[in-house]
Amino acid sequence: MILDVLFIVLGFVLLIKGGDWLVDGSVCIARRAKLSPMVIGITVIGFGTSAPELFVSLKAALAQSPGLSIGNVVGSNIANIALILGATAIIIPCTSKRRTLRVDLPFMICSCVALTMVGMSGVVSRLAGIVALLSLLVFTFLEIRHSRRFVSVEIAVGGEEKHIMALWKSLLLVVFSFGLLVVGANVLIKGACDVAREIGSQIGIDPRELERIIGLTIVAVGTSLPELFASVIAARKGRADMAVGNVIGSVTFNILCGIGLTSVICPIVGSDKGFFVDYLLMTLLAILLWFFMHTKRLLERWEGALLLAIYVAYVSYTVIG
Repeated sequence: MILDVLFIVLGFVLLIKGGDWLVDGSVCIARRAKLSPMVIGITVIGFGTSAPELFVSLKAALAQSPGLSIGNVVGSNIANIALILGATAIIIPCTSKRRTLRVDLPFMICSCVALTMVGMSGVVSRLAGIVALLSLLVFTFLEIRHSRRFVSVEIAVGGEEKHIMALWKSLLLVVFSFGLLVVGANVLIKGACDVAREIGSQIGIDPRELERIIGLTIVAVGTSLPELFASVIAARKGRADMAVGNVIGSVTFNILCGIGLTSVICPIVGSDKGFFVDYLLMTLLAILLWFFMHTKRLLERWEGALLLAIYVAYVSYTVIG
């Protein structure tokens, strides 16, 4: 038990440093590549910090554990919206741009709705996975093309900023920070899961139900820790747009690549077992986020606090109920 606690502490330390360096390196890459911080958040940070969810879902599907595979992605998405953006907005209100409201958030909502419909059918097939992957490729291409046009106009008007760091150093820093985030998340997950299994065996929880609970809570939050630390640190450094892009990219990537690629390699059977409430909450949170940001093009502190409260209530329901 003591060793597990040490793993948890070490995981947090690695996540903090990894998130700090990831933001610094990503900002430099954005300037070099003439991409907006929002697009870097959606692509480099959003996709990169979602790698743990992809690996966990794929490994769980191959091990015939649909509860862990689906629970990891759905739970992570709920944590991304309610926990991560909630905590970020409390630190600094998150602004949104017109394209975010018209394109990025609606696309994320459509991804959530699609996963809910396919998931509740009972099987996520290879065909569904292929469609999901193609959709992700098209979305990413359009985001990058639009951003390069927009930033190029900004540079032509205002002039190019000085580059604090060389491109190769920025790339190296981002790769290294991703490594710290993944290792930190894995170390923390190991410690937390071991503690949860020990407690579960002592109080007599059914192994299958325990797998679902761990997937929706500990593993989901653990694999979302890279996004959490990257978003909070980005907000503290005045990059709230990057934090929003990180969450949009992570949720979209989790669904279209995490579940998409997993189902292409190994179709997920039993995707409807006990997940109706979780699918529904994930979709409703995505819509609620759009509504909050649409009112004043801003996610305010009280709205962030409400999202956090919803997440606490959800975790309590999942564990106790």
